[in-house]
Amino acid sequence: MGLVVVVLAWMFFGANAALSALAGAGCYFVPNLLFALRLLLASHRPGGSGPVFFIFGEMLKIGATVGLLWLVARVGGDQVQWLALLAGLVAVLKGYVLMLAFGGSRVQRAV
Repeated sequence: MGLVVVVLAWMFFGANAALSALAGAGCYFVPNLLFALRLLLASHRPGGSGPVFFIFGEMLKIGATVGLLWLVARVGGDQVQWLALLAGLVAVLKGYVLMLAFGGSRVQRAV
């Protein structure tokens, strides 16, 4: 979903909008990916991952997202197009809706 927004921003509004949308999508995608990988690794460990780890990881993920958004604002300055950045962020935040709608949540494991 984030890449769709990036391409649409580039087609209609130019390179700065596309980079802003990419930054917005990345601000949530990267921390979420790292958290998901950590949960995947913990699921293969005896005992798995507890609820305290999950809550702590969610707090870190939200903090990392806010920190990355702050960094984009600080480094990007006047080049950031905020509407495109927010569109990229929301697209990645709500991408799970499409995944559920099209059946992407089905995980098949070999027994």
